This record gives sequence, structure tokens and C-alpha cells, in this order.
Amino acid sequence: MQGNKRTLTILYGSQTGTAEEVAERIGREGKRRHFLCQVCAMDMYDMTKLINEQMVILVAATCGQGDPPDNMKKMWRFLLRKDLPLTSLQNVNIAVLGLGDSSYVKFNFIAKKLFRRLTQLGAVSVTKPGYADDQHDLGIDGVVDPWLKNLWEGILRLYPLPPGTEVIPANIRPPSRFQVEILPSEGDSVCSNGASSSNRIGDTEHVNVWSKDNPFEARMLSNQRVTDTDHWQDVRLIEFDIKDSGISYSPGDIVVIQPENSDTVVDEFTQLLGLNQNETLKFSSSDAENPVPTVLERPLTINRLVKTHLDVQGVPKRYFFELLSFFTPSEMEKEKLLEFASAEGQEELYSYCYRSKRNYFEVFQDFPHAAASIPIEYLIDLIPAIKPRSFSIASAQRAHPDKIQILMAVVKYKTNLHRPRFGVCSNWLASFNEKDMKAKRIRLWVAKGTITMPKSPATPIIMVGPGTGVAPFRAFLEDRVSQKIKGNVLFFGSRNKEKDFFFEGQWKEFQESGYLQLFTAFSQDQEQKIYVQQRIKENATLIWNIIHSQQGFFYIAGNAKDMPTAVMNSLKDIIRNEGCMSTEEAEMYFKKLDARRYLQCETWS
Repeated sequence: MQGNKRTLTILYGSQTGTAEEVAERIGREGKRRHFLCQVCAMDMYDMTKLINEQMVILVAATCGQGDPPDNMKKMWRFLLRKDLPLTSLQNVNIAVLGLGDSSYVKFNFIAKKLFRRLTQLGAVSVTKPGYADDQHDLGIDGVVDPWLKNLWEGILRLYPLPPGTEVIPANIRPPSRFQVEILPSEGDSVCSNGASSSNRIGDTEHVNVWSKDNPFEARMLSNQRVTDTDHWQDVRLIEFDIKDSGISYSPGDIVVIQPENSDTVVDEFTQLLGLNQNETLKFSSSDAENPVPTVLERPLTINRLVKTHLDVQGVPKRYFFELLSFFTPSEMEKEKLLEFASAEGQEELYSYCYRSKRNYFEVFQDFPHAAASIPIEYLIDLIPAIKPRSFSIASAQRAHPDKIQILMAVVKYKTNLHRPRFGVCSNWLASFNEKDMKAKRIRLWVAKGTITMPKSPATPIIMVGPGTGVAPFRAFLEDRVSQKIKGNVLFFGSRNKEKDFFFEGQWKEFQESGYLQLFTAFSQDQEQKIYVQQRIKENATLIWNIIHSQQGFFYIAGNAKDMPTAVMNSLKDIIRNEGCMSTEEAEMYFKKLDARRYLQCETWS
């Protein structure tokens, strides 16, 4: 491999962080086999180096209805270039692992496409691609574990261990990723919200370059509950001030928000682990392939570390238990932790942790000897960073020039644990009162979503957005109405007309002015439930005329569980019946709509 070095390049495309975690696991296992390992997001990788790589492992998640994660879109576009010779990667060995969910129609769609394209360009796979399924009884580990066993066997056949070396056993504690120095308390130069002090409202130096590493600090302007007070779900219309930010956005774009842990969570966590919140930490790395993340480059207090970086309310993965076992002085705790980390213990781990969504804080409570013995430098290794959350923008910039609005359901549910489960981001944002809105800032940036409006404004559109899925279509409609564009059809569904009919007054205005045809389905307002897919079937002639005769666009947004498949099946029925086609012909017609982007979906689980 590259000279006399044994190197592995591990690239990941990750939306929620799971693929990133698997990639880091592969990197750790590679180091145990004496490889120099580089682990990075696909879009952070210099693609000009790919042709010279010897061994590349790619871990790719599939989002929504077959979409690539945000941090692999640039690499995917590069690989699809038509000018790439079909022998480009003939000297590159690869392995592809996909992470997906078989409850989605396009199961592991991105990983399958990625594998086909890489081999089309000449790359040689050292093992069969793995397609992990979140629906497996053991979660993704049901596929990942055996796939990794085959992977290492294949890699070591090509690149044997150096003479005189053996695989470093799993019972030897790995070094921490970063070194940590404790500074005097005045060393903390982090702003009040944990971001760099340069990122302030009105700072024009960073205009239009706001990102995860350089988020804009927005003020919350309003936090309005839009469901009835006795409704089962708390849904908020939240508005952010982006004046003087230089941020521009289009209908279909998303706003990405970096959430924080509440003060209560920070206090409970630091007390449990015996941490001094006022101590200031400075992180450094001696490994050029493993640099300190941008958000940790500046010194910060333990309070800021826990509040803005550590996902203490997340659900631990398998490696957490393995690493935690190194710190406990209790043999009983160690035995249990190693059982959870073993292949044989995955069913019990699922029952203990995954089914009930037990979080890091609660696991530490169950293993107090381990919690009290964790070296400060290993906190980053044990607990991943809080992942940013993406929301469809529910406003059009033409209608709200200096604002971004989102329609957000507050996540709260019960499991068999005593404490209810809370969504970190939604409950944090929902907690903002008038005082918080004045004093606090929310770190955010804008990214492209998976749906876009037609290039020609005259193109008619059909939008299916039940529940909070209507958010991007409000942006569509505000934008089109502000330009006096007609030909807009919306199918909206919710439980009750009186309790969760979002934007009812605005839809009425658009209807009365001739800009909108609205069809509603309120499932709980009559004895027999009615859903949007039924309303779609009832308006088959209208829909067929728009998508076939007028070359209109058909959009779907909302929860990914059942709705998108039901709506697509209704659309296929319309194509077959109204178009007088066979089932096979209707399927081909449907696939052409999808391929040409006349059918677009934005869904989430």
C-alpha cells in the first residue's frame, strides 16, 4: 500500500451519525490490525486522491426515499461525471457497506448505486457489499458484524500483518482520540452559546458561508403552539431572525439547527460523573489523520462541552459498552458491559438499551463505578457529538425577507422507563420563553433539501403534505402566490379540523384569491377514517390531467412510515386507470416520473 505504509481510507455518507459511527469503528479495528487509517465524510475527502488509493471502505446511509446523505452529495456528483474513464479505479480495492431500513421503499438504494458505479469505474471489491437493515432483530449489527468479519479476512489476504505482529487484542484499552489539558478557568474564550465569538448577528465577514463549522447565531422571534391545547401533539410554528446574515434560501431548502442540552440535563450529568462545570479544557491531537473537530479547537468549560457538544441524551451504541468496561473497578459491572459489547449479547443489549431508548445518562446511573472512574480525555470517545437537526423551511423568503420559519412537532413519548423520552432539539426550542428569545441564540445554517420547484413557474404542482409534512409546501405556495402563479393543488391531512389544521386561515385566503385548490382529510372527524390517499383517488381525473396533459409536478412530504407508499400506490392506480395502462405500463410510467424529477419526495422517520 502507498509505499511501505499499510493505509486504509474509510469514507462515510451519514445523515444522523450512524454511518459515521460505523466508519469510526472500522477505523479502530483497522488500527488494531496495524493499518494507518483515515476516517472522514465523503464530501470532506479530496477526490483527486481516489485514483491512487489502494483500499477504500465506504459506508453509506440511505435517506428518505432513496436520497444520499448531505455529506456525500458532492462526491456522488463527481462519481457520476460522464467524462470519467471506465478504467479510472482499476487499481483501487473497495468495500461498500450500506445502512438502510427495509420499511422504506428504496432500501439501501444509495449503497447499491454507489457499489454499481464504483465497480463500473473498474474498482475491485474485496468482499460482497453489505446491506444492513435497521428492522433486523439485532438492528444494523445483524449485518454489520458478519460483514466486517468477511471484510477483514479479505483485506488481510491482500495486505498481511507486518512480520512479527499480531492483531492487537480487544482487551487492551485503546488510546483516547484527543489529549486534554485542564486550563485555569479564565482560559475559556467561548461565547455564551458555545460558538466562536466572531459569529454574531451583523458580522458580514462570513456572509453566505454559514455552515456546521461556522453557524449563524439567530435570535428566535416567536414560538407559537399551533395545535389545540388539549390535542395529543404539541406542534410549534417557530420563527428565527436572519436579518443582516446574508442568508438566502429557496422553497424546498432546509434549515439545519445545532441543538443544546438543557441546564437541568447538564447539572444532572456533571453531578453524576463528579465533573467540575467550571474547569476549562483544551483539546489537542498528535494524529494528523484525526484532527480535533472545529468546535473543539478553542478552549471551553466542561459546562459548555456537555451543553453544546456531548449527546448525553442519545442512545449508546455497542462500542460504548466495550470502552466503558475498561474503566470500571467493579468485576460485576465489567462482566455485564462486556456481555453487551459481545456478538452473543446483542439481543439482551437490544432489550436493555434500544427498545426503551435508554440514554447515556441512564446507563451511567446503572453502572456507577464505571461512571465515577472515566478519565476526562475519554468523554469524547464515549459520547458522540450532538447531531444537528434538519427542518423543512416553512416560509418563503419573498414573503418573509429577514426570517426563517419552521413547523415543528415536539417529540415526547413514553417507554418502559420511568422518565418519558424527549427529543433534544424540539424540546429545547419549545422551551424558549420571551426572556430566552432576547438572551439566547440558536446556531443554524441553510442547506438544499431533496425537493425543488419546477424551473418554469407556469408548471402546475400537486402537493401531498399531511401533518407537519405541509411545511415545505407552505414555502412553495407563499413563493408562487407572491409571484401571482396559479396551478397549485394541495392535499392536506391531519386528525381533527378543529385541533391540528395547520395554516387554515392562509389556505382560505389562497383559495378565495384563486391560487389554490385544497383537499383535506381529517382522519378522526368521522367514524370511518379518511386519509390523503383516499382524497387523491377521489380526484383521479384532476391529477391525471395535471401530471400527464400539463406535465405537472407531484410532491410528497411527511412521515416515511406508511403515508408515502400509500400515496404512491394511489398515484399508480390513477396512472393505470386514467391512462388505460397495464400494471407493468403504469409502473414504467411511474418510474419515468421519478427519474425525471416530476415526482419528488421528502420524508423522515
